[in-house]
Amino acid sequence: MKILPLEETTLSALLIKEFKTGSRSMVKKIILHGSVSVNGKPAMQPNFAVKPGDVVEYLKFKASPDSYDCPFPVLFEDEHVIVVEKPAGILTYGEKGTSGTSLYRELTDYLRERSKGKEKIFVVHRLDREVSGILIFAKSENIQERIKENWKETEKRYYAVVEGTPEKTEGTLENWLIEGYDKKVFVVKQERPGAKFAITHYKTLKTLETTTLLEVRLETGRKHQIRVQLSEMGYPIVGDFSYGADKKIKRRIRLHAFFFTFPHPVTGQRIELSTRMPKGFLTFGDHDEKYKW
Repeated sequence: MKILPLEETTLSALLIKEFKTGSRSMVKKIILHGSVSVNGKPAMQPNFAVKPGDVVEYLKFKASPDSYDCPFPVLFEDEHVIVVEKPAGILTYGEKGTSGTSLYRELTDYLRERSKGKEKIFVVHRLDREVSGILIFAKSENIQERIKENWKETEKRYYAVVEGTPEKTEGTLENWLIEGYDKKVFVVKQERPGAKFAITHYKTLKTLETTTLLEVRLETGRKHQIRVQLSEMGYPIVGDFSYGADKKIKRRIRLHAFFFTFPHPVTGQRIELSTRMPKGFLTFGDHDEKYKW
């Protein structure tokens, strides 16, 4: 459904008029769940300004009203994919020998109940248990393969708070990484069997008293890539005790996947999603920050 604005207005006001509804909350939910695009790009802010000449498109299947009850915030959903925001402290996918639940299991149970067993999900990528942020799941094996085949077309950005202040305000980290028997990843000086080349770009967003907020962009997707490479540079992520962070204060790992963009596996339309920085991300206390999950 395409809508052509006749005057300058906000996205929510335009949709309220178009849908002939007085329910601002309904329109807000439609926008926040990624159902509307302006000039081919997702628009997820109700106050987004539109004007004559813009093309506003409403794709009804993108947001399922039922997804409002999902145990995790749904950033985008249609018949092919579902994208959610993962909280820190829960596994993406439970592996043999691990205890507790996983986001995959919780989301699978929710979708199974909602669809009476018709909907399934398939893991496309993962975030470490301690890391929060955007995760995408496919709703069929075919879609899973399509997304993976075009993975180089995706872009992922993270917020990372590191100890100290890097000498350069921005740069690129390139290392060979290999996983040890203890499942920790470490840097090796040159290529060798089992080693994978990793490229990470970073830039300083804010310098704090004893820490620094970085924006990190991945060019490759290796296990623990950001954590290992920042630690190797001499600036471990706050709370990342496995990779050299100060253990004096108990705190969660300050790493959050806040931005993700990918070409839709069916329509080819570029989907661009972002989340806010988690509450308390830049503050640290002397108490144990317990996970919800």
